[in-house]
Amino acid sequence: MRIGIDIMGGDFAPEATVLGAILAHKEMSSEDRIVLIGDQEKIIEILNRENINPDSFDIIHASQNIEMHDHPAKAFAKKPNSGIAIGYGLLLKGEIEGFASAGNTGAMLVGAMYTVKSIPGVIRPVITASIPKPDGSYSIILDVGINPDTKPDVLYQYGILGSIYAEHVHNIKNPKIALMNIGSEEKKGNLVTKSAHELMKDSTDFNFIGNIEANEIFSEDKADVIVCDGFVGNVILKEAEAFYTLFKKRKIQDEFLEKFNFENYGGTPILGVNKNIVIGHGISNDVAIKNMILHTKEVIKANLSEKIKVAFK
Repeated sequence: MRIGIDIMGGDFAPEATVLGAILAHKEMSSEDRIVLIGDQEKIIEILNRENINPDSFDIIHASQNIEMHDHPAKAFAKKPNSGIAIGYGLLLKGEIEGFASAGNTGAMLVGAMYTVKSIPGVIRPVITASIPKPDGSYSIILDVGINPDTKPDVLYQYGILGSIYAEHVHNIKNPKIALMNIGSEEKKGNLVTKSAHELMKDSTDFNFIGNIEANEIFSEDKADVIVCDGFVGNVILKEAEAFYTLFKKRKIQDEFLEKFNFENYGGTPILGVNKNIVIGHGISNDVAIKNMILHTKEVIKANLSEKIKVAFK
């Protein structure tokens, strides 16, 4: 298995990304290979400093970098020698089986649409986030930012994508799919959620359990997958991150609260595209980068994109 990583992507790159790759390498088998894409001189400098043989990795030089403030589409087109552009080229040619970056999210999405493209039948690709529950399990929420405005048929497809991801990567059998709404009753919500509920309620594509309210997100006996548009999902995700930061500042220690630490998850796959792509948090440290790489391996191992292709045939 060959996993490409954009070494220059992220607020603390290349230091955090190289160190994260080293940590991931130590937890991976000899059959796995991490491909470091970025400034070769800086990569080798950090590896040598850490007494790591550069031959432990494949290193591909990238002379350009797409910065966080760059316009995604323009930068992807004007910087063909960036880590993101090179990574997608390798992915398209089959020279790596998965690609991950904590860099410019917009550029990662643009790259996916320009190169590997959406799976036929998928209206809008989507990204997810994990929501911890007190019993140690997790639910998945999608979308969390790509599509702030969605139509009912898109939300319906999120139910399919989330169900496949939950079952094959998170090992949740027959996952329970719920629609985020302002009430549990079928007729509650705005025009979009009411129409989406009408589509989803008789679905044979996934196990739909009805509406879920925001105060039930952490309920252990409720949903495994929570469907919403990217506007709502991003607000929920950012609020959860804010509460975690607040608790840390107040020095509140709790095992459950620690599960809100984004470092534990590393990244999230883009669901609905033809290859295995994982996007990490821009402020990722070395531990988060390690987990981003390991999660990419899980997604590849689950053959996720192929399972989604089968579902949408």
